[in-house]
Amino acid sequence: MAKFVFVVPPLTGHINPTLSVGAELLLRGHSVGWISLEPGLQEKLPPGGQLLLIDYKAGDNADEQPYLDAIQQKNVYGVESIKFLYDDVLIPLNRHMYAGILHWLDAFEPDVVINDHELFAGAMAAVKRGIPYATAVTAPAAVRAMDDLPKVKEWGDQKIMALQQSLGLEAEYPIQCSDTMTLVFTSKTFFGDTDLPPAYRFPGPVIQHRPAAIPFEWERFYHMGAPHKVLVSIGTTFDHTYKKEFFSKVIAALGNEPLTAVVVSDPDLFDSWPDNFIVQPKVPQLALLPHLDAVICHGGHNTVCETISHGLPLVVIPIAYDQSFVAGCVTATGCGLRLNFKRFKPDHLKQAVWEILQEPSYTNAALQVKQSFEAAGGTAKTADLLEQCANVLIC
Repeated sequence: MAKFVFVVPPLTGHINPTLSVGAELLLRGHSVGWISLEPGLQEKLPPGGQLLLIDYKAGDNADEQPYLDAIQQKNVYGVESIKFLYDDVLIPLNRHMYAGILHWLDAFEPDVVINDHELFAGAMAAVKRGIPYATAVTAPAAVRAMDDLPKVKEWGDQKIMALQQSLGLEAEYPIQCSDTMTLVFTSKTFFGDTDLPPAYRFPGPVIQHRPAAIPFEWERFYHMGAPHKVLVSIGTTFDHTYKKEFFSKVIAALGNEPLTAVVVSDPDLFDSWPDNFIVQPKVPQLALLPHLDAVICHGGHNTVCETISHGLPLVVIPIAYDQSFVAGCVTATGCGLRLNFKRFKPDHLKQAVWEILQEPSYTNAALQVKQSFEAAGGTAKTADLLEQCANVLIC
C-alpha cells in the first residue's frame, strides 16, 4: 500500500474533490493525509484521513492576511482579479506554507504528493525533498490560460519562478503542474478542444464519498407545492457587499414566482425574504440536486460540474477568477445561459430562469455532458491513476 498526501488551500471548492479521491484511496487500503491551513477540515475528512495542519502563525509571515479573508475583502473583476489573486493571495500564501509543507513531508513521508494547482508550494516542496508529485486542477481555467491568455500565463509563470528562486530552487521553469500526472477534474467535452501534454488527464468531476451532515428544511421543501425548484448560490468567497447587491436582484426576479428558490445566504442579509424562498447559510448541495430543476450560480467549477452531473441546466453569473471560463463552457456546450454580473437586471434573471426551465434543449445538453462525465470515470478513475502513479514512481 502507498502513502498519499494532498496539499490544499483553505477553500471549499479546492478541498472537496480531494475528499472524494482521498476517501476512495482509503477504502483501497492506502494511507492518506491532507496538508492545509484549515483546522475545520478535520471534521470533513473521511474515516482514516489525517489532517496535517499548518498554523497561520507558524511561518515567518505571521502577519499575512488569511487566504480566504483576502479574497472576501477585495472587490475585483476580470483580469484584475487574476493579478490580485497572484500578488495578494497566492504568492504570499505559498511562501507562508512552504516551510510547513516541508515539515509535514518529512514527518508523514508520503510516496506521492498531490498538490492543488494553486498551492505550487506543495510541488516545490516535493521537488526539494525528491518526492514524486501529481497535481490536482480544481479550476481548469488555469490550464486553458495557456491557450486563451498566453500573456497572463507568462506573467503568472514569472511570479511562480521568482518565488521558487527565493526559496532556493534553481529550476528554470515554473514548478506548478506535474509533468508526470496532472488531473483536470472535468471531461474533455466540457473543457473544450485544446492541445495539452500527455501528462494531462481528464477523469471528470469527483463527487462520490462526500456525505454532508447539514441541516435542511426538507419538510417545508417537499410541501411548498411549486412546480419548479431552483438553487441560487454564489459560493463562499464573496463578501457582504456582493451578496447584498446580488440577492436583492434575485428577490426582485424570483420572489412570488411559481417556483421554490433555495437560496444559499445569511438569512439576516435582509429583514424579510419572499415566502417561496428557503434561505440557509449552508445547504446539503449534493443531496439537494436530485430534487431540483435548475441552478443559478456564479460559475464556480464544482457547483457547475455537480449540477451538470445531475443533468440540470444553469444560469451562470460569473464574478471573478476562473468563473468566466466556466460560464463560457456552460454556454458553449448549451447547458445554460450567462448573464453579466455588473449589468444584469431582475427581469434578465427572471427571463433566463424561465427559459432554461421551459426550453428542453438546455436540459438535453446537460444530460449529454453528464454522459461525458460518467465516461471519464470520476472518483474511481482518479484513484486508479494515482495508484498507477505511485506504482510507477515507487518501483
